[in-house]
Formats: sequence, C-alpha cells, structure tokens
Amino acid sequence: MAAREMEKLDPVAAADGFAEEIARRAAEIEANRFLPQDIAARFAEAGLYRLCIPAEYGGLEANPAVLVKTVERLAQADGSAAWCVFIGATSGLLSGFLEPAEARRIFADPHVITAGVFAPRGKAVRATEGGVPGYRVSGRWQWGSGSRNASWISCGALIIGEDGKPEMAAEGIPQNRMMMFPAADVHLHDTWDVTGLCGTGSTDFEVKDVFVPATRAVSLVSDKPLAAKPLYCFPTFGLLGIGIAAVSLGLARGAIDTLIDLAGGKTPQGSSKPLALRAKAHLDVSEAEAHTRSARAFLMEAIEAAWEAAAAKGEITVAHRRDIRLATTHAVRASVRAVDLMYTLAGGSSVYRSSALQRQFRDVHVATQHMMVSDATYELTGRLLLGVPTNTAML
Repeated sequence: MAAREMEKLDPVAAADGFAEEIARRAAEIEANRFLPQDIAARFAEAGLYRLCIPAEYGGLEANPAVLVKTVERLAQADGSAAWCVFIGATSGLLSGFLEPAEARRIFADPHVITAGVFAPRGKAVRATEGGVPGYRVSGRWQWGSGSRNASWISCGALIIGEDGKPEMAAEGIPQNRMMMFPAADVHLHDTWDVTGLCGTGSTDFEVKDVFVPATRAVSLVSDKPLAAKPLYCFPTFGLLGIGIAAVSLGLARGAIDTLIDLAGGKTPQGSSKPLALRAKAHLDVSEAEAHTRSARAFLMEAIEAAWEAAAAKGEITVAHRRDIRLATTHAVRASVRAVDLMYTLAGGSSVYRSSALQRQFRDVHVATQHMMVSDATYELTGRLLLGVPTNTAML
C-alpha cells in the first residue's frame, strides 16, 4: 500500500465503522472460536493490523494512543475482535527490528496478518541451510491469538548452545529470540475451549525442527530497533500491556453503555421503580464511570509522556516504562471492577446469552489472566517506586 494511501486511513474511524457489524456478529464470532476470515480480511484492508509497522513499509507507525482508541472502540462492540486486532497490530512491531529487506518482504503486503507469542517456550539450535545461517526451531506455545487468520506467526525460543544449555544474554537472562514462520510451517492445535474471549482463536500452536534464517530471528530485549522512530522506543512488553488495557477499557465502556440502555426499561423484581430511578444504580454507574475514565486518563497520560520523550530524545526512561506498565495493569483492574458492577446491577437479565453483559463479564476476567497484567507487574513497579534495585530488562 502506498504511503499516500496509508495517510488516508483513519483506524479509529474504521473501528467505529466496524462496531455495529461485529456487535451484531458477536455470537457468531464466539461460536466460531476464532475471528471469521472475512472480518479479519476487511480489518487488514482498513489498516487495523498496520498500526505498529514503519511508514517505509506502508505502515501507520502510530502513536500508541491511537492503538488504544482503535482497540477500545472495537472492544465496546466485541472483545474477541478487539483482542485479535491488538495482537495483529503489536506483532507487527517485529517489522521495526528485522533487516529492511526481510521486513519489506513480509510487511509491505497490505493484506498481511501476523500473530505471535513472546513466551520463549521453544528451543532454537544454531544451524546453516543452503549456506544461510539460522536456527532449527521446535516448540509448542499457548495463547496463539489470531493465529488462524495469520499468514505469518512468530514465537519466542531459547537459544541452545553446544553444551545443551541456554545461552545467556548480557542482561543476565537466557538468550531468546522471536522466530517468524510462514503459517504453513506451523501446526495449530484445537485447544481454545474457554470461558471468555472465546472468539480470539488463542489456540496452542507447534513447530517441529523448522529452519528459520537469522534474518527472521530477532531479540526484542537486546536488539536495537532498526527503525529509529518514536514508536520503537516503547518496550514490547509495555505495548502488549497497552493492548490488553485497551480491550479491557473498551469492555468496561461497553458494559456501562449496555447497563444504561437497560436501566430505563427494566424494573427489578419487588420494586415499583425502573432501575434508572434506584439509588443503587446511581451509585454503581457513577463508580463504574469513575473507575473507567480515571484509569483511561492515567494510561493516556503515561503514553503521551513517553511519546513526547521518544520524539524529542529518541528514547524513553525507566520511569516512563514503569508508568506504562503500572497504568496498563491498573486499567485492567479498574475495568474489571466497572464490568462487575454493571453485571451485578443488571440482575438476572445479565446471565442470558442475549445480554452483552454476560460476554463482557467473561471477556474481561479472561484478560486479567495475561502475564503482562499480573500481580507481578505491581511488584516490579512497586520496587521501582520505592527505589529498590531492580532488573528492568523485562519492564
């Protein structure tokens, strides 16, 4: 896609345009257990998967605040669709680390959809094939969100030395690299039978002794991005957290909207007043609104501060990275509280499949289980706030 065409794309407006359809097809998406390919293809055409790809490869190279607004809007309509977009978009970050020729070959295609899992569950042994240096990789990974729609799938693998032990990186952690595979080289296991985010297709996937050239293997921890742009100053883990927070905030906003629509027409059993006229509703809607908007404000503040520093100085500080991780985890927790309030306030009607609240409730609680927003994040950021010596390689 030409740069001029990319300039015309407005991902937030595109997300808004998709909202009505994916809300209408939410039950279909959930029953399918992965995003229908026709939706994924049109997301690609709209540039939603190109938010984190450099402009020179036809990407949007967007401020992460745009990622939040885009994913958040989709999540108001359907959490699974939003999750797939955030995964597809953030997996595009690899394009900023790959050698330009390799990055252009993969990511210049405007219809490309990528997916990936950072967790280094694979093993990679150095090898040469046809005179090309690289790795032979085997492993199995969980949480392969969006993998059934993807043409390229990436995954983390430990580099195994001649002694059979993992090689160590300068940061004092095992050396691992993200390996990119054509989807045809990856076996997808049918394991995604879950309570929430059911339509994300986050199934297990596996590769066995597949050769990956060194040009398609990068470290998101120790390698420097080749694209010297503000976006690539953001840590990969921070951007993953931002995506999870955006989905969660969108679910919270959707739950509040759903409850407000319901409240005017629902009279609880044993009451003569509609829900909208009850004091309990006033209290809970106000609390949910405060949780959602204040958490979003903290997240956007942290993103903008980091973006300004990256644009001005070409780097962001540990304090910026700390605040991003803290804001993302807090946004997820605040969103859970908001959704729980709305789900409970709606009473018995919220348990029916016809209610969006039951799906929003299940989806937001599954989002909490992602390691990027676990309690360990609070421990990490708390150590930094208290001035305790801390390894920040994974911040």
